Amino acid sequence: MSDVRLTPTSYVVLGLIEWLQPATPYDLKQAAAATVSRLWSLPHTQLYSECARLAESGHLSERREESGRRRRIYRLTAAGRKALDAWRSQPTSETYEIRDAGLLKLLFGADPRTLAERQLEAHQERLEELERQHSAADGVPAGARLAMEAGIGHEREYLRFWERVRDGG
Repeated sequence: MSDVRLTPTSYVVLGLIEWLQPATPYDLKQAAAATVSRLWSLPHTQLYSECARLAESGHLSERREESGRRRRIYRLTAAGRKALDAWRSQPTSETYEIRDAGLLKLLFGADPRTLAERQLEAHQERLEELERQHSAADGVPAGARLAMEAGIGHEREYLRFWERVRDGG
């Protein structure tokens, strides 16, 4: 096992593998789109390359299908579980970076009311989607439900903010 630096992407892959195992990179792509993509921007190509990197470092085991598409199938190893557990056990004081094109345009002089109308539509759609997912989330781990609730809270705050912008406040 090589000494490899684990990144946030590494922990996303390890966490998704823990949930799904065994899993192919395609399985991870689907799961990420339905869950973590709202919290962490992650190109799907990174999922594929990170799986291979984590298998090489001994954090994942890999086997290939014998026939057909010969997909790579991954499982968490003891080293992968140990790394994931250590990461989860460390509280963080890091906050997030807002990467919001609407706020960026507002900052640089876009018409606030015009921008607010479109932002309200987009955030209302996202809120409805998150609320649907949350209501259908029976049996998901408590942490996943809480993360969904945080997303719902953010969307509600964005709606409040953009309504104020639209109304000239």
